[in-house]
Amino acid sequence: MRIDGISVEELAKILADKDSKVQLIDVREESEAEIASIPGFKLYPLSKYESWRDRIKEELNPEVETIVICHHGIRSANMCQWLISQGFQNVKNVIGGIDAYSRLVDPSIPRY
Repeated sequence: MRIDGISVEELAKILADKDSKVQLIDVREESEAEIASIPGFKLYPLSKYESWRDRIKEELNPEVETIVICHHGIRSANMCQWLISQGFQNVKNVIGGIDAYSRLVDPSIPRY
């Protein structure tokens, strides 16, 4: 299964467009999100998969573009595969994760 990637620069353009219709998912742990986060991303920690997996289609629309982020891009790639298996049609993984976003787009976001 091929997962589409999105660069942090492309993500920044989407976030800057207030009319952009995207769903934003962060799969990092709550403790990680407390250190560094990007406004608009909804937290679905992979470690809490059991608590949110059954309601994901109620909370998100499988037909809307969905962008997934983690620390470096590995956990988010796993989430992208799972979302596609659940019928999500337009899923993108943030290449390099929030670490790359901090380095290349917004240095005010702490690195860890």
